[in-house]
Amino acid sequence: MDCIFCKIAKKQIRANIIFEDKHSLAFLDNNPHTKGHTIVIPKEHGQTFFDISDNSNKELMLSTKKTAKLIEQKLSCDGFNIGWNHNTAAGQVVPHLHVHIMPRYNNDNGGSMHSIINNPSNLSVNEVFKLFQSY
Repeated sequence: MDCIFCKIAKKQIRANIIFEDKHSLAFLDNNPHTKGHTIVIPKEHGQTFFDISDNSNKELMLSTKKTAKLIEQKLSCDGFNIGWNHNTAAGQVVPHLHVHIMPRYNNDNGGSMHSIINNPSNLSVNEVFKLFQSY
């Protein structure tokens, strides 16, 4: 497999690893958008969270929590944006599920998750809700 994140997990490519356990690995992003910008990956390969096992998803979230706590302790950040890009339409570049932890600092001029996209639907919230009625 020619996946760069799999190669990092197998230590075939060097990375600045700040956390690792049996299931996941966290390393500093090489193109950081803020001090401490970190990537957390499952060691199981899959492009999206639909493609990895439920156990790997669970472990990934636990590792993300542990890594965020570590970042908070080491960098004294004031908050976080945490999330992932799901498929290329959402900006996913590396086809291996990965969570971004973006430490936030007071007055850093960054935005909230609401600033990622502003493309409201032409349907009302109630009309969209009706699409889920058969759920």
